[in-house]
This record gives sequence, structure tokens and C-alpha cells, in this order.
Amino acid sequence: MTPEPYRPEPIETFQSLEAFEAMRKALTEVRAQFGRHYPLIIGGEKVHTQATITSTNPSNPAEVVGVSAKAGIAEADAALDAAWRAFQSWKDWPQEHRSRVLLKAAQIMKRRQRELEAWLVYEIGKNWVEAAADVAEAIDFIRYYAISALKYKDGAPVVPYPGEDNEAFYIPLGVGVVIAPWNFPLAILTGMTVAPIAVGNCVVSKPAEDTVVIAAKLFEILEEAGLPAGVANYLPGSGSEVGAYLVQHPRTRFINFTGSLEVGLRINESAARLSPGQVWLKRVFLELGGKDGLIVDETADLDAAAQATVQSAYGFQGQKCSAASRLIVVDAVHDLLMEQILHRTEGLIVGPAEENPDMGPVASAQQEKTVLSYIEIGQQEGRLALGGRKLEGSGFFIAPTVFERVSPDARIAQEEIFGPVLSVIRVPDFDTALEVANGTRYGLTGGVFSRKRERLERARREFHVGNLYFNRKITGALVGVQPFGGFNLSGTDTKAGGPDYLLNFLQMKSVTERF
Repeated sequence: MTPEPYRPEPIETFQSLEAFEAMRKALTEVRAQFGRHYPLIIGGEKVHTQATITSTNPSNPAEVVGVSAKAGIAEADAALDAAWRAFQSWKDWPQEHRSRVLLKAAQIMKRRQRELEAWLVYEIGKNWVEAAADVAEAIDFIRYYAISALKYKDGAPVVPYPGEDNEAFYIPLGVGVVIAPWNFPLAILTGMTVAPIAVGNCVVSKPAEDTVVIAAKLFEILEEAGLPAGVANYLPGSGSEVGAYLVQHPRTRFINFTGSLEVGLRINESAARLSPGQVWLKRVFLELGGKDGLIVDETADLDAAAQATVQSAYGFQGQKCSAASRLIVVDAVHDLLMEQILHRTEGLIVGPAEENPDMGPVASAQQEKTVLSYIEIGQQEGRLALGGRKLEGSGFFIAPTVFERVSPDARIAQEEIFGPVLSVIRVPDFDTALEVANGTRYGLTGGVFSRKRERLERARREFHVGNLYFNRKITGALVGVQPFGGFNLSGTDTKAGGPDYLLNFLQMKSVTERF
């Protein structure tokens, strides 16, 4: 098998008339499908349940995008059974055959690109370019993992030893649980699902309750590509019920989770306990968010720094674990930089996502409530320079918000808000800036704007984050280019989209035969 070399999928920006019109057409066609029902997929069978999950449009919550069946404990058990049955044959498929299935899935996803982007616009409030980036990343994950898996098919090199035949080879772990977030509901779900199955595991995937429809579309694509029944099972349900049950289950071999720190800590604790009948130590992979800092020193290109700050803070309404939520500015350029940032931020257009504004709605009523509560806290902890309010309209629209004069230990400078809120921290010098940047319990992304080589090299060594960016925005990691994952309480640093990621889902077996 000789697939084309991997290269990241270009992100559509809709500058051409052809792309613009194709997206308008896709939005119309997808809207015509609103309200459809999506069953569970367990062992290749469509399973309907009395309980359902309703997914609405955050730009207009009265609109029902779709309705999915809702799994309970019985369906969780059935999904585990189906996955273990499928594992008995899937694990023995030649790696080239597994990779071919996934490369076909990538081609199908590419063919349906505009349609999938439209679903993301409606279901979670992404503007067109953010939706395009989400779909492109999903395609990248499939291709990258399908190709990367081929390097493990011949095992690992070992040192020859006289009189013996020694070999070491990789085998899959078994059946795992994927618990995905709503903020990249196609890309992250796809990556977390496809990586384990690429190397012979089977999974039960529980998408976020806010984004069950786009998740169902992924399973349509996997089925069309020829993925055998039971290898991946679609199981929307309550995190506190079905998610928690699957995490503690003795037949769950691994858990792949992306979400909040609080939920991740509970998963880690639960998975560490040995359940009756369990015969392995579960592997747990966690990506738990950040409180990401962007440093700007007195030598920086302020135009570029202002643009990158606004892009990093307000892209997808700040609902990225990599978003810049702390701007750490050296005193000498604070006023000049803030003038530019406030000017750029004031110019951002907020509105329904289908109209392709700069910013759409936040994800849900719960998310709106959380962000507004932090804005209230911020008004006690800093000076509100811009925004700080809910906007008119039926959707969950919040004005892009800037707080100045924020202390490094303020709650809005330490806790993940996951919304369009930027805290500005003024510091006397670069030494202090670096100290403030590292002064959180997280360590996901960070950035530095500086023209001083020695400062960039010092940050390269000392800025303790998993993904560090110099003189550019701190969001938008590309699969295969910038392996993604954080330090400290940002997670287990599994580095999704990196050269070693698939090893998380493999175990090495060593066999020796005496001649």
C-alpha cells in the first residue's frame, strides 16, 4: 500500500464566488433536514429509545436541528458487547486493509465538506471559516492516522542475540470509550474515534449532548466507507449516567476524553479504581483545557500582536481550549497595544452563525449563564474596557469582552471561562511576564510576541506549555504539524495529531524462540 504523503487539508475561507455559493446551497439543503431523528448505532444496528436528546440551533434556540436517541445503561452494555465481538476479527485485519477503510472515509468526508460545515454552523454556532477549519481537521485526523498506522505493522526493531529468534510487535488494547466535547464536535470526535480503530481497537463513542447530529454524520461516513459493524458504536447519552457507567465498567480497556478539568479529574479517579472482574489497568487519555497566556514585549510588532490576540481570544467566541484568555503586556507598550486591540475588537460583528459573522453565539443556555457569571466576577476584579453584556436577539450572543487591570491571581485570570472574555495583565518586564504566564495550574497553549531572539529562546525553554507559538496566534494547531496536548492540569499530553499518538492505543509484545 502506497498512499499519497500526508499533507494538511486547506481551510476554505469562502473568498471565491464558487465556494460562497456552494456554502449557501449547503445551508439551504441542511436546513431542510432539520428535526430528523437519529438512532443509536450499536453493532451496526439502528437502535431507537424512548428517551431522546434534542439538539437546537444556538443562534435561534427555538429551531430543532435534530433529535437523537438517548442511551441508558442497557444500551451501554449492548455497545460494549458489540465492540468486543467486533474486536475479535478487527484486531486481525491486515493494517493495510484497516487503513484503506479510513482513507475512503476521508474521501467521503471531503466530498461532503460543505454539507458538514453547514451542520456545524447550525448545531454549534460556528461561522463559516471556523466550521471549515473543523471539517478540514477531521479529514486530516483520518488521513494522518490511517497513514501513521502503517509504520507499526512490521513491529519494533530489536537487537539480535545468538541462538535465539527475538521479535517485538504491537497489538491493540481492546475496547475503549470515547467521550468527546461540543466545541470541535466533528474534528475532535473524529480524531478520538479514528485513532484507536486505526490500529485495531474498537470503541464506544459518546458525543457531547449539544452536538449529536454532526456526530451521527460521522457514523454515516464510517458506515459508507465499509467500517465493519461494531468497530465504532454511536452512543449519545448523559455524561453523568452513561459516560460514568462506561468509565468504571470492568470491560472498558481505555478512556479517551476531551472536556473540562472537573469532569476529567472524576474520570481519572474512577478509572484508577479496580472494578470487580477487571483484569487490566485502564489507560486514560485526558485533554482538559487551559488558561492560555499571550505575552507581548516592548520589541513586538504591535499590529501583528493585536491581530493575533483578537483572533486567538474571540475565534469561535473564545470556546477553544487553546484560546487566548490572558494577555500579558509589558508596561512600555501596554497603552499602544490596547488601543489597537480595543479598536479591532469593537469592529467585530456578532450575529447568527449562518450569516457568517466574526462571532456567532456561545454554545448553549448553560454556556451563556457561565460566561455571564464570570463577567460579573470580572467587574469586581478588573476594569471593564469593552463588552461585558448579553446582546439582543434570540440566540446566545455575548459581546466580546475585555477586562484591564487584572491581577495575575484573579479568578478571571486563573479559571477557564470558555467564552469571549479577555483578561489583560500589565507587567513591568519580560521576566515578570514569563512568571505570570507560568503562574496557572494549566499548561496547554501560550505565545510570545517579541523581536528579541534571546527572549524567544528563553521562552522556548521556560514557558511551560505543550503548544507554544511565537509571533502568531495561539489557536489553530494543524494535525501532523503541531502535535496538540498540554502539561500540568491541561491533561495527559497525549499529543493528538502527533507521530506517537497511536502508540497510546497499542501494547508491545515480545516473543523469543530458542534455536
